[in-house]
Amino acid sequence: MKLNAEEQAMLAGELGEPRRWAIEHMMRVGRFFDAPDFVEVTQAHIMADTESLGEAGVEFLEQMAALPEGERRVRIPMITDPRGIDFCHYKRLRQTDAMAALEQRAIDAFESFGIMMTNTCINYQTIMPPVRGEHLAFGDTGVVIYCNSVLGAYSNFEGGPSALAAGLTGRTPRYGLHLDRNRRATKRYRVNCQPQYLSDWGALGGIVGARAGSYWEVPVIEGIESPPGSDEMKHMGAAMASFGSVPLFHLVGVTPEAPTLESVCDPDALAAETIGEADFEQFFARYGGKGEKVDVVVFSAPQLSLLEMQSLAELLDGNKLHQDTDLLAVTSPVVAADARRMGLVERIEASGALVLEGMCFYQSYAREMGEANGWKRLMTNSVKLTNIIGGYGYEPTLSNMENCVASAIAGEIV
Repeated sequence: MKLNAEEQAMLAGELGEPRRWAIEHMMRVGRFFDAPDFVEVTQAHIMADTESLGEAGVEFLEQMAALPEGERRVRIPMITDPRGIDFCHYKRLRQTDAMAALEQRAIDAFESFGIMMTNTCINYQTIMPPVRGEHLAFGDTGVVIYCNSVLGAYSNFEGGPSALAAGLTGRTPRYGLHLDRNRRATKRYRVNCQPQYLSDWGALGGIVGARAGSYWEVPVIEGIESPPGSDEMKHMGAAMASFGSVPLFHLVGVTPEAPTLESVCDPDALAAETIGEADFEQFFARYGGKGEKVDVVVFSAPQLSLLEMQSLAELLDGNKLHQDTDLLAVTSPVVAADARRMGLVERIEASGALVLEGMCFYQSYAREMGEANGWKRLMTNSVKLTNIIGGYGYEPTLSNMENCVASAIAGEIV
């Protein structure tokens, strides 16, 4: 890879061991993807939840954090994905003190780098949303697809070490979606029925993602009659990334790079696949359980926006959850603070539900929580969560928020 003078100094260790490790790591990634050089990035976002890090990963961070402060501080604004622990409620969730202790060690290490503990996967709704053309090094798949598609920023999926390396160097290899030629549409879909609920938008994302099926495919979607809002785009993108590892989509007439179909592809050379009502019905039918006892209802993955918190509060007002059903509403610390100030948290929790902040359900020792609490049947409006949570021993049911709340009150899936 071609290095400029500053990058050569990093590689030589002149700017400290953390930056030497970081630039060397990034060079290995760049060589793998045939990147000619580096591109400067303005923001970084790291996942690195402790369930994934484990003891070895946390020790690696601590070893780096023990080096001189001037060498280990990140060079650009860097933030974190949801954590695995809400310290106010982890015992109620029957997580262990050992889990909390490992989490605290990771937090201490991150803070020593100058990383801001934002603990969110919806930073594009709450914390310095990127602008069109801005180059980033973001880790969470839902964050990346939203920022690429809806905001027109440039980012690949960055693994934990690569995100940290980007923060330390302010660079990432120039490959993938940092190159305009890789942002052209390669798959084309025409929708002939309009999504209504957030779960419908998630289903559309799941259908497109499963059909595209590759990180290197870029879907373009036409036929949407009215522009979706931020939460609709959030659920669609998170599901698409989960089902197909897709980091970028175009929505004709809505997303910034696709004012027209011709802007992102040659329509004559790219035939359209149809997505209709039967496809949605088939998708939802995968997640059954109607009439069965529901153990836990979870709103998470992605975290809830302030508008979603308001909707949930309105649905729960004056109601109590069934004594055998738990309901968890997971949001970011920023949204939680606003929701608490506005009385939304109090209204939600008056039903017996629990508001969790700064964490993500499936990154929070979900299997251990399920076993400790006796949770098996899980209901959610998150298509991303339904795609993931079965691997943790749950039986997922997918529906809209209204049905999820009604089921939590009834104690069975309605």
